[in-house]
Amino acid sequence: MSTLQNLLPGQMAPTHIVVGTHNAKKLSELTQLLSALPLQLKSLAEVAEPLTVEETGASFIENARLKASQQAVHLGCWTIGEDSGLCVPSLGGAPGIHSARYSDPGATDQRNNEKLIDELRNSDDDQRRAYYVCTIALSAPDGTIYIEAEGRCHGRIIREYRGEGGFGYDPLFEIPEYHLTFAELGAAVKSVLSHRARALEKFSRQLMHLMRT
Repeated sequence: MSTLQNLLPGQMAPTHIVVGTHNAKKLSELTQLLSALPLQLKSLAEVAEPLTVEETGASFIENARLKASQQAVHLGCWTIGEDSGLCVPSLGGAPGIHSARYSDPGATDQRNNEKLIDELRNSDDDQRRAYYVCTIALSAPDGTIYIEAEGRCHGRIIREYRGEGGFGYDPLFEIPEYHLTFAELGAAVKSVLSHRARALEKFSRQLMHLMRT
């Protein structure tokens, strides 16, 4: 999934971009993966009075668009909206777009993970297949979406936690080829394999083109 529009007349290419997240770890990943581009990135924690965007979309990409466009208009600057989560086909795609609040509206990573473990308690290996999804959208200050990208990473949900790194469902999400969870993988490997890395690789190619127009 990707789209690339030409800049509107008089529209400047982005060099300063707000990343629509308060999550420091997510910002760090984005900054590292986009480090080859001449950009200045800042999180919502670094801007005054950011908008709280309601994630009312029916899909990851719809939520990414909402986060990008509504925040961009509110702040008057280029904004990246990102939505990601874990999908388990045997659970009908859950946690899906509700990954961050899977257990309850005020969910923590631990409560989300405990619910996932419980839901799959009696599942065999085939029913534990899962994939992470990351969608990214870039909006101009007027709310126009210029770039969309999606990345996926396939793996499986293990029965108990392994690893201290990452966040979210990372201690339960294992890459079978490596026999390691996302929480055990080093940053160098994860920066190639992860759903966010794959989405950003597509995103960065389009962004580089946009910046050169």
